Amino acid sequence: MELTKNIFFNTDKLVENTKIKISYTGKLFQDNAEEVYIHYGFGLLWENVKDVKMEKTELGFQAEIELVEAETFNFCFKDSNNNWDNNTNQNYIFPIEKQTLSLMVQDNKDGNILPTRRLRKSYIWSKKVRLAIYKVITYLPKIISGNYKRKVNE
Repeated sequence: MELTKNIFFNTDKLVENTKIKISYTGKLFQDNAEEVYIHYGFGLLWENVKDVKMEKTELGFQAEIELVEAETFNFCFKDSNNNWDNNTNQNYIFPIEKQTLSLMVQDNKDGNILPTRRLRKSYIWSKKVRLAIYKVITYLPKIISGNYKRKVNE
């Protein structure tokens, strides 16, 4: 699921008590930040606040987050130089759906509920292809015209 132009989840919807993988290709990634952290919490009062260091990959920064029972998932990003991407001071806030038993599969042996299905690999690959196309469209014209310059650390 693409929530905004530069934020992707590995699932179609956010459901309580599940793990999600979030990918970030926003301003901090585009500015070649070495380290990016996701700062997140739940509900209107930002409960269970945590900072998690995201893993830098060719496709952006990625992290795995455990969603808890709450109405919303709130987050923003910061780099090691304390530069923030907080959606122009609005933060990124998205609803969390309640888990329903009709979507669950029960194990007949001991009655336990099995975890929800993982996404098909083809869906995940389609997201990677979309991200690669976005990067080519964004950066290739700049590289060809010579207007693309990397920041040099001084």
